Amino acid sequence: MQLKQSKRQNVKLRLGISGASGFGKTHSALLLAYGMTQDWNKIAVIDTENSSASLYSDLGNFNVLDLKAPYSPERYIEAIEVCEKANIEVIIIDSITHEWNGTGGCLDIHAKYGGRFQDWAKVTPMHQSFIDKILQSTCHIITTTRRKIDYSLDVGSNGRTQVIKHGTKEITREGFEYELTVNFELVNDQHLAKASKDRTGLFMNKPEFVITSKTGERLLNWCNSKPVTVKDIVDKINSALSISELTKLYNENPEFQKNLQPQFQTKKLQLEQLVNPQNFSSNGVNKSNQQ
Repeated sequence: MQLKQSKRQNVKLRLGISGASGFGKTHSALLLAYGMTQDWNKIAVIDTENSSASLYSDLGNFNVLDLKAPYSPERYIEAIEVCEKANIEVIIIDSITHEWNGTGGCLDIHAKYGGRFQDWAKVTPMHQSFIDKILQSTCHIITTTRRKIDYSLDVGSNGRTQVIKHGTKEITREGFEYELTVNFELVNDQHLAKASKDRTGLFMNKPEFVITSKTGERLLNWCNSKPVTVKDIVDKINSALSISELTKLYNENPEFQKNLQPQFQTKKLQLEQLVNPQNFSSNGVNKSNQQ
């Protein structure tokens, strides 16, 4: 055993995109992948959606591996290994939902064993091997996941009532998103996305947005950049020259907000004193320094 300094190097991204049918999961995943590679030939799609990825062939000459039933964890693992051996940089698994509830998937395997609670002892290791393969792959991996569909009646801008489709729970084993670097949820058929899980701090608690190739570029830059330390943030707090600059620093670093709250608050009070006219005499001398 040996201790070593943590470094963000040779990190492979594990990205998820989930949403209801028609919300743009495949298209968004392809744009993400292109932003990360700038080369369509370095992208492969493991397609379980009846060759739906090929509908986007106008985007570029990416690679497609059509995966048919049975959708067992072992066959997904085999497909990932085929992509790795072909020196692919980004693998898109579209989608992982079939591994869970498709023909030959985990729920199907469980039912064939008898459907009893104790039968999960046989199925869970199979599913975990699939998860481990994603986590240990030498490639960046983007997964898409279907969400169960729900509907609501809303009043549109024209005053008319319209039916709105929503994606609800992800159709895969619960807890999968916690394994990911970032999990994007597509919230409507306008392809608007939000982050439901974000280890990068780039997207969490930010307004909804449309995923583009620029999103992939931002993620790759984060992946290859030197990680920000507490000392880095403290130095930036101390050197902030305005409240707007301090606020921007606070909003861009959500992972440091809780631990460095006292430092942010102290600096804010200092800046507020500087801009308060009552703290200055007529000749510009700071009265607070004369106390």
